[in-house]
Amino acid sequence: MTHNAYIIGSGHTKFGRLSDTLEDLIVMAGREALAEAALDPSEIDAVFLSHFNAGLVADGFPSSLILQIDPALRFKPAARCENACASGSAAVHAGLNLMAAGKARNVLVIGVEKMTHRSTPEVTEALASAGYHYDPAETGLSFPQLFALAAEQYMARFGDQMDVLAKIAAKNHANAMKNPLAQMHKEMPYEFCREVSEKNPLIAPPLRLSDCSLVSDGAAAVVLSTDNGAAGSATKRVRFGAAEHVSDFLPLSRRKISDFEGPERAIRTAYDTAGITVDDLDFAEVHDCFTPAELMIYEAMGLAEKGEGARAIETGRVLADGQTPVNLSGGLKAKGHPVGATGVSMHALSYRQLTGQAGDIQRAGAHCGLVFNMGGAAVANYASVLLADRA
Repeated sequence: MTHNAYIIGSGHTKFGRLSDTLEDLIVMAGREALAEAALDPSEIDAVFLSHFNAGLVADGFPSSLILQIDPALRFKPAARCENACASGSAAVHAGLNLMAAGKARNVLVIGVEKMTHRSTPEVTEALASAGYHYDPAETGLSFPQLFALAAEQYMARFGDQMDVLAKIAAKNHANAMKNPLAQMHKEMPYEFCREVSEKNPLIAPPLRLSDCSLVSDGAAAVVLSTDNGAAGSATKRVRFGAAEHVSDFLPLSRRKISDFEGPERAIRTAYDTAGITVDDLDFAEVHDCFTPAELMIYEAMGLAEKGEGARAIETGRVLADGQTPVNLSGGLKAKGHPVGATGVSMHALSYRQLTGQAGDIQRAGAHCGLVFNMGGAAVANYASVLLADRA
């Protein structure tokens, strides 16, 4: 799917344990995105909110809260989008599709989640609602357990990768140190991530605490526009070269979880649509909910052959100064993972990379970036290719 569509503004709160309400976060991110786009709220034709919720907060009708940003948004169509951890990209796609249908020229998309006020068991249970519940073998599996299963399958086929997973975790924590919006500003060196300890216990064997993404609060926003909307006069804009969505079976009995066929199909289709190859990418923001996911995404991206994903980090290619840095933001692992905000955050920070506004995490001269956002265990798979298009 291709679009004559652009991102022309972004907003992003800090991620972490925040005292702000869901409404506060929505308003902060939305106002920042509109200000950056230099767009009057009256020019917005529709708004979409991504929010997983699953009982985490009492605000069961959050899309209505977008209108709190500005009175000019009153009577604009507003809807919530939900597709597990890929809810953010689902909202972006909803905006793109509305513009492609000629029903809107300018769309505001906001992703938000409040999670830290709930206990870890409560959050784990809520997230598990995105799993399959009609098979006794899968009912009750948490997401750490699902990705532990993926790691076990992968290592049964390709050998022990625990040192590689530790290197991925350490890389993303090092990247987050330069991102002021990231939740965790604490170095977690490879030696710490490699060992099971009191501070780094096993969560779902073989996965350690350092292999798991964070429980987070936060919001992010983007303003989408067509060439005949505000994008035509935007001084800083980023073009969608591709925006692809592939869904796979939810039951594990219908597929091999460690194959990551859905991510590969989504990403490779996005390359084809945009007319690029993996070697054209200047960076990627990908869904490292657990370190085995990032390892397998390397292969889905084409950075390495199947079973050789370790080479991507061992050769330095995905490091901050490598050919194709992955998760310069710190990723879900260290930037944080407020579920509904994650996909929008990836697009917002990639927009900033491609417009030279990424600060200390800037990739010099970036012109082409990949966003890969995943819902469930490689079930809902969204890939965007974003291209610098400075008007």
